[in-house]
Amino acid sequence: MPKPAPPHVTARVTALKDHVRHLLTLDEEDIVLIRQLACSEPGCPPLETVVAILPPDGTMRRWTLHHRVDDITPDLLATALALPPSTS
Repeated sequence: MPKPAPPHVTARVTALKDHVRHLLTLDEEDIVLIRQLACSEPGCPPLETVVAILPPDGTMRRWTLHHRVDDITPDLLATALALPPSTS
């Protein structure tokens, strides 16, 4: 079972989710997920952060930032979200 995130990471993720909602003008029904994951691909930093939007219609949009959650600034997030997302 994974360990819970430290409180400072949880607070940072909450702030990033709020910023994502603002940048993308999301509705309350849209789910915003932010996960910091280990990256095992060659040349990838050890940790990356995935931002995913799950709207009620089911068309997920996803961005991968090759940074730890603690290193993501509002400007970095805005730049990433301005790029086309991956969709599923």
